[in-house]
Amino acid sequence: MKILVTGTSKGLGLDVTTQLLSEGFNVVGVSRRDDSPNVLELKKHMNYKHVAYNFKWPDDITRFFKHVLKELGPFDGFINNAAFAYDDIITNCNLDMLQMMYNINVFSPIILTKYLIRDSLLTKTNLSIVHISSISTRTGYKGLSMYASTKGALEAFSLNTAREWGSRGVRSNVVSPGFMATDMSSSLSREQRDKIFKRNSKREELKTSEVAKTVKFLVSNDSSGITGQIINVDNGTI
Repeated sequence: MKILVTGTSKGLGLDVTTQLLSEGFNVVGVSRRDDSPNVLELKKHMNYKHVAYNFKWPDDITRFFKHVLKELGPFDGFINNAAFAYDDIITNCNLDMLQMMYNINVFSPIILTKYLIRDSLLTKTNLSIVHISSISTRTGYKGLSMYASTKGALEAFSLNTAREWGSRGVRSNVVSPGFMATDMSSSLSREQRDKIFKRNSKREELKTSEVAKTVKFLVSNDSSGITGQIINVDNGTI
């Protein structure tokens, strides 16, 4: 199976890619840079190919797919993991930052999904799509209202994609992780992070590797009966 994964250079995307490669999947990874230490390490794997692209330019997705990604497909799975977090309270909203966040988190993935589904119909390939969301869409955190709105849009998009295209071999699901110690949360103090971790049932940090296992399952044929779902992996936060 060949899987397209975005945001492979660090965090959850890196863990997902590593787990997929370890189980024999072929992976095409996309991130802004192709020369970061993690990407250079991934490139050593014979089943991994990398493409540099910045998803803040949704207008260019058509060219990017037709002239770059299409040559590397067809794809059996798409893991939409790349994201940008603009954290601030709504009364401080900066429209340019909000627009960029929607470009990266919503508009580019929607356009890319458009072409991946079209290609799967043309090649008669079943396609499993997994979008990475956030429990902030349901729990609420101060400063995350705008970020959570982008993830809520993805969840609605995924559910309706599953309904529209399920009869043509397309599955679409969402994994909604709890709070994880990643670059997006690096600005928080240790005390702030510990306070958030203590809200979950296990009273401990959620590891990206644990979330990656669920993502890997959903993109594989082992989950063939699952579509149109939002699956929380959050150590029991909700």
